[in-house]
Amino acid sequence: MSSTDPLSEPLCDNDRETLLSLAKASIQHGLQYGRAITVDPADYTEPLRKRRASFVTLLMQGQLRGCIGHLEATQPMVSDVAANAFAAAFEDPRFPALSADELPQLSIHISLLTPAQPMTVGSETELIGRLQPGIDGLILQEGHHRGTFLPSVWEQLPDPKTFLAQLKIKAGLPSHYWSDTIRVSRYTTESFP
Repeated sequence: MSSTDPLSEPLCDNDRETLLSLAKASIQHGLQYGRAITVDPADYTEPLRKRRASFVTLLMQGQLRGCIGHLEATQPMVSDVAANAFAAAFEDPRFPALSADELPQLSIHISLLTPAQPMTVGSETELIGRLQPGIDGLILQEGHHRGTFLPSVWEQLPDPKTFLAQLKIKAGLPSHYWSDTIRVSRYTTESFP
């Protein structure tokens, strides 16, 4: 993605704060009404109305409490963040629904994704050699198996070989699996706070 692409321009601090506040409001709305907050994109700045895929990650005391998102941009980013914040709090199948007493301890992180770029590789060794730790988010797909790791996962899995092996497991494949039909794409994120 070139630096002149408008999607790659970082948001200003006010827009970042707006998205974080919106994510929290959507979770609070979910606690009260059982659904995500309704967002009118026209009420937000032009950069926040752009179609952009997002992930919302929730942490409690540094531990994952929920993470839901989209890999492809299908709606304005304000709508995507509101929906994903609600889903991360109440619909992540790995965790029970968030309770009201957990909200004050919750830390909300937002990742805005660039469009995924397919990678053409001839082998697993070539793929591992081309990965950029700390920068690349990765999507791996083989048949109906699909998984992704955001770039932030490199903090827990800094070794490219381990990162890829764990992503295969997340996608429902054996850690040592490789095939000529496996598809891999990479993306980057703007993450905050």
